[in-house]
Amino acid sequence: MVRQPSPPPSSTPPLLTPAGLWQGVVQLAPVAVFFVPFGIAFGVVAGTKGMSAIQSILFSLMAFSSSAQFSTLEFWHGTVAWGSLALAVIAINARNVVMGAALAPWVNRMPLAQRLPTVALLNDANFAVAHAAFKGGARDMGLLLGSGLVLWAAWIFGAVVGAVAGQAFGNPAAFGFDVVMLCFLTAMVTGMVKRSAQLVPVVVGAAVAVLTLHLFPTGWNVIAGAFAGAAAGSLLDA
Repeated sequence: MVRQPSPPPSSTPPLLTPAGLWQGVVQLAPVAVFFVPFGIAFGVVAGTKGMSAIQSILFSLMAFSSSAQFSTLEFWHGTVAWGSLALAVIAINARNVVMGAALAPWVNRMPLAQRLPTVALLNDANFAVAHAAFKGGARDMGLLLGSGLVLWAAWIFGAVVGAVAGQAFGNPAAFGFDVVMLCFLTAMVTGMVKRSAQLVPVVVGAAVAVLTLHLFPTGWNVIAGAFAGAAAGSLLDA
């Protein structure tokens, strides 16, 4: 069965308004709360790996990629393995290429000066919300930027607390915060699936990612799952 293609974006140029920014902040604020303990955990672990508080805070300000930042700590020692570190970061963040391509029909119509800061804070959570909104007809890019800003601010706040006094909190994973993002993204994907056939690429991608978890270096299993899911989706559309 051939799936009907999604309608193209409206010919009306996209907007970037204060109201859209505020909508993004409000919509993702509940999720941002759970970014704080992860930031605290990063600040604590970074300190144990030899990073100073200033270094870990600046790292979080400039990078904002929790999974990649945690992975780079494994290479942070006397002699930094820059090649391995770069490969790990590229592998873990390669999913941003896929998310950027999915948002391109809307984001690429923005002026470059607005586009760059908007996508600089792209992550799994605000992509899921913004992409669904844009497909539904929304055209205010402030939703994407505002949601990214609130998540980034929460991460920075946590990183600062963790770098300065994080050891007093113990292990944040003991509170179960590590499953919040998984539950959030699962709920978003479930809401976007309108027909049972659309579950096929989701299931295939997830299965491949899990099965290759211990076969590939950190992050590469996610890339394998993405390619497998895309291939399954393409076969359904054929």
